[in-house]
Amino acid sequence: MASVAQAEQIGMESATPNSLLGMFPQAMAPYWSKQGVDIQLSLNQTLTKSLLKIGQGSLDSAVIPPLAFTAMQKGVGPYARMADKAMSLSENVRGLFTLPGSYYHAITRADSGIHSWADARGKRVYIGPPAGAANSQIISLAAAGGLAEGDCEAIKAPWGAAAQSYQDGQFDVFVGTFSLGSQSLAELSLSNDIRLLGIPGEKMMPPKGLGMQPAEIPANTYPGQVNTESVLTWQTIMMMAVKKDLSDDIAYTLTKQFVEQRLALAKSNSLFNDLLTTDYFVGVNAPLHPGAVRYYREAGIAIPEELLPPQS
Repeated sequence: MASVAQAEQIGMESATPNSLLGMFPQAMAPYWSKQGVDIQLSLNQTLTKSLLKIGQGSLDSAVIPPLAFTAMQKGVGPYARMADKAMSLSENVRGLFTLPGSYYHAITRADSGIHSWADARGKRVYIGPPAGAANSQIISLAAAGGLAEGDCEAIKAPWGAAAQSYQDGQFDVFVGTFSLGSQSLAELSLSNDIRLLGIPGEKMMPPKGLGMQPAEIPANTYPGQVNTESVLTWQTIMMMAVKKDLSDDIAYTLTKQFVEQRLALAKSNSLFNDLLTTDYFVGVNAPLHPGAVRYYREAGIAIPEELLPPQS
């Protein structure tokens, strides 16, 4: 009864239940709960709106794209119509740690004649939903592969309709985010053999601030994949963000349990293997919460100077 009385509840939002970003808080919730922090999780959220709620103080925490926080600080993109307010609210956001997300898969039919990004010149390429952070990420990925912006017919549409539109032949290259070995993509490759478009090794480092890190898709990852060698691509990285006035103890507990239970999560589900190799701070671009700073210092983990909050 004492432990129940001491438990504190916080709200948290993330993406779809079956995505890595939705699976992570579900998997971590029992560990956090054992330490007295109960998560009231809401999935299938628009994360740019979740970030706004954190800035307003009406939401405790959420998984956030780093690019969205950058847009909020500058009052651009999804926050352009409320630029001044968004820039002010961005000062109320704090970071805890980085979460590795999905892998970008650039897919084309094996018989399309497209063997590289350069072959997609003049073709129809899906670049994500309208006004989403994915647009700039995919355009940069294509450019790294040899397809300059403007050299193709860029098509925007909601994520949910993209796979079916690709199957219906509405675009030649489908760039989607999937976990490595995704069952849905495996099934898609069984309908028609697929080729994955990659980037050269010298271009594998994404531009800083894009919210990405290098990744590799091995040959034979999907049953209908015709690539005979590994494909280099980029993987999304996200930030676990919290409101500025979240208690230090809760921020400390969220961070400590994340760091110390990563191995347990990876052992329970191979989809979490990237938690073990992703830098804690690579996706964090908001000042760290003081509670997180306390844990990292106790654990002897060096903190980038630019992420230290004021007066820490």
